[in-house]
Amino acid sequence: MHVKSSYKDPSGFLFWKDGELFRAIKVYYKNHYDFFVNSGLYKKLVDNKFLIQHEEVEKFPFSDSQIYKIIKPVKINFISYPFEWSFAQLKDAALLTLNILHLALEYGMTLKDASAYNIQFFQGKPVFIDTLSFEIIENNKPWIAYKQFCQHFIAPLALMAYKDVRLNQLLKTNLDGIPLDLANALLPLKGKMNFGILLNLVLHASAQKKFSTGKFEKRNINSNYSLNSLKGLFVNLEKTINSIKLKAEKTVWSNYYDEITANEYTKSKLNFVQQYIYFAKPKTLWDVGANDGLYSRLASDNNIDVVAFDFDHASIQKNYELNKKENRKNILPLVLDFSNPTSSLGWNLEEIKSFFERGNPDMVLALALVHHLAIAKNIPLDYIAQVFSKITSWLVVEFVPKSDPKVQFMLRNRKDIFEFYSIDNFEKEFEVYFTIKKKDAVQGSQRIIYLMRNKKVP
Repeated sequence: MHVKSSYKDPSGFLFWKDGELFRAIKVYYKNHYDFFVNSGLYKKLVDNKFLIQHEEVEKFPFSDSQIYKIIKPVKINFISYPFEWSFAQLKDAALLTLNILHLALEYGMTLKDASAYNIQFFQGKPVFIDTLSFEIIENNKPWIAYKQFCQHFIAPLALMAYKDVRLNQLLKTNLDGIPLDLANALLPLKGKMNFGILLNLVLHASAQKKFSTGKFEKRNINSNYSLNSLKGLFVNLEKTINSIKLKAEKTVWSNYYDEITANEYTKSKLNFVQQYIYFAKPKTLWDVGANDGLYSRLASDNNIDVVAFDFDHASIQKNYELNKKENRKNILPLVLDFSNPTSSLGWNLEEIKSFFERGNPDMVLALALVHHLAIAKNIPLDYIAQVFSKITSWLVVEFVPKSDPKVQFMLRNRKDIFEFYSIDNFEKEFEVYFTIKKKDAVQGSQRIIYLMRNKKVP
């Protein structure tokens, strides 16, 4: 079965066979692929952990005579997309792309595209996954992916840093990057005063406009570009990316665990989560509403692969930076609202997979979350229980009663219409789909934490 998102590349395509992912390389790309491997560039990139490793396998019986080789890349457990990344993740992806370009030039090659979708996060770091993006340099030709790099990296990073971090969501409606004229229109003057942004975004957008109206002179379009010119361009882009810095964020949620980590409630909950993990022995886990990843790191310490997501960018940014500092390889933090997760996008709704299509973890942590969904988002308890039953075998969930100070704070300026929100109704609705295996009172609070087993799972 072909992977729908790879249909645009004439050099090859991805496909599934017996539950494993392969990449077919077409004869069209033969010379570039052979040069890529024989020159030593492939090995250098893999050794530097810049590129996902692959192995060549025997051809499958394709009817297409244009297939040159089949390769099998190392599996990445969870696929994520640029609009789900924090600022630091997107910046690291941009710098990886430029590091690869610097190395490729040394071996006489370049990248034919600079899409952020060529990057995934693997073992805690960004890694390039599109083996067929490498091409032999053509003399005196400009870098054809320059515009794409600016749209996929410079535009969103500039908007996040100088305007609002939430503007990375523009990548969701612009799958080939944020149009430079749109970024230019949204960017405040302070951002335009950054020389790199001025050159690669503001003036670039102006040049695009002139080109679209036919005002560009022919000699400018066909100008020669030496190898040194390309090196200079890549150095300039690297300086530009490094110059874009996000000012320190502070939200209600980003310092939440800093304030309560040492208290009785948190110690008690950490203890119960550890017990439940030991009991269920999951290999994969989603931490829903993960904040800065306190409980994700507990799971990580138990050698569990974790996807940790939260709607609050500052929390995910902090989570990612902590994981980098501690060299954690098994936590992937993502910016995502569980009440409005990523849906299928792109051509025929098949290029971008919806969040729930991308995995079924052995366990889900839903700690201090249900009251936000039920009260802040007005989502009925049975709806919440049903969604969790579709995605996991084991559920660790916390019930926060209406008398809790956090819930009272949520209700301070609104009418309490939530008669259904009680521990009896909570258990009733969740027991439609789950069996309660453990139930414990969290010390220092009125909260209850549960370990539940999906009834559909043997």
